[in-house]
Amino acid sequence: MSYTSINPYTEETLKTFPDATATDIKVILNKGHEAFLKWRKTSFAERSKILHKAASLLKENLNDYTALMADEVGKLLHEGEWEITLCANICDYYADHAEEILKPQKIKKLTENEGDSVLYPTPQGIIWAIEPWNVPFFQVFRILAPQIAGGNVVLLKHAPCVPQCAEMIVKLMREAGLPEGVFQNIYSTNEQTEEILKDQRIRGVALTGSTKAGSIVAGIASKYIKKSTLELGGADAFIVLEDASLEKAVQTAVFARHFNAGQICISPKRMIIMDEIYDEFLTRYKAAVKSLKAGDPKDQTTTLGPLVSKAALEHLNQQVEEAKKQGVTVETIGAPVPKKGYFFQPILMTGLEGKEIRKEEFFGPVTHLYRVKTDQEAIDLANESEYGLSGSIQTGDEKRGIEIAKKIDSGSFSVNGALFTSPNAPFGGVKNSGYGRDLAHDGILEFMNMKLINIQK
Repeated sequence: MSYTSINPYTEETLKTFPDATATDIKVILNKGHEAFLKWRKTSFAERSKILHKAASLLKENLNDYTALMADEVGKLLHEGEWEITLCANICDYYADHAEEILKPQKIKKLTENEGDSVLYPTPQGIIWAIEPWNVPFFQVFRILAPQIAGGNVVLLKHAPCVPQCAEMIVKLMREAGLPEGVFQNIYSTNEQTEEILKDQRIRGVALTGSTKAGSIVAGIASKYIKKSTLELGGADAFIVLEDASLEKAVQTAVFARHFNAGQICISPKRMIIMDEIYDEFLTRYKAAVKSLKAGDPKDQTTTLGPLVSKAALEHLNQQVEEAKKQGVTVETIGAPVPKKGYFFQPILMTGLEGKEIRKEEFFGPVTHLYRVKTDQEAIDLANESEYGLSGSIQTGDEKRGIEIAKKIDSGSFSVNGALFTSPNAPFGGVKNSGYGRDLAHDGILEFMNMKLINIQK
């Protein structure tokens, strides 16, 4: 495995980093454990101070971080600003609420002779975060902030194409005052995964990535009796009812599907449109996609960036070719994209019903479009996916939207919105989209030992 930073717009290799050696792993794990023994004893006030400082540094150096993400993953500047702001909000949220979330909980007695029972949320040790490239700061901070707020320490294995982002986050946290060893980065290989996970000082693993990667890591974790949380792929439904505002629905659909060049796990990849408005939605959607401007991620006028890598571009092209072989109607939409850089021309797919390829996640600006006639047909189509991460519905009747949302098998769902993420809202999926929750109360409690202490009188 090569940790190499390549600019997806210029295709220029920026920097490479050597893989971790067996000695590196031992040193890092030793340092992490030693740091934990001290960090778990720190006060909430001390942890809060560091997290607030991290939030301040994120805001103060926002332009540096957005420029780095533009260079390393092709993220547009305004997308990077959204991401860094969200990371700062996550740090502030746990700085302000961790102590309240983790306060001891007295259990109500069933009988007097059972004594008093109290739950004490207790940190456990090193939590290993295996994270992807698409939102390289957010993916880290949604694990890092709650875990260090709770007294755990974190070891990061970031995606091989974002080594500079990983390095920058470690530097940021040290500047915020986080003691050495509480948060470390490791350039480990896939082959070293088991070696790291079997170490008794690793007490859990949080992975965001593909379903295949999640299955492998969760299997290794279970072998060594380690807790895991998985946030995996998604094929989110975007349902548009006949009573929706078409202007708003199209605007939301185009923005959400093409945000980050379509490389977002909760991006609406399957548009499910009511028959009465299907043709008008299609016309407006294609016109709106045509208005997107592909180009330099650092140009403020750019609205569609490149894919992250040559491999990502090749994989998406292979999926499109397979769809054609299976009889799917594939239509190129939007203005022509640049020849240089890992740009992908937006595509619209119809006639997907009954085709195997419809089950796959398309990680890029590819839209699947379906026509339905009833609410139940929309629900059934949304639920046929093996994934269950998120989704959304557009409607003029909020109550109707909520009732449909409740019937969709997913971790979350938006009514008249999309891409919803907030520090105080649990985030995660079901089915092949994984298990466990990040953010909010759930995110900090996932890797706490809920220790019960019973006192007999």
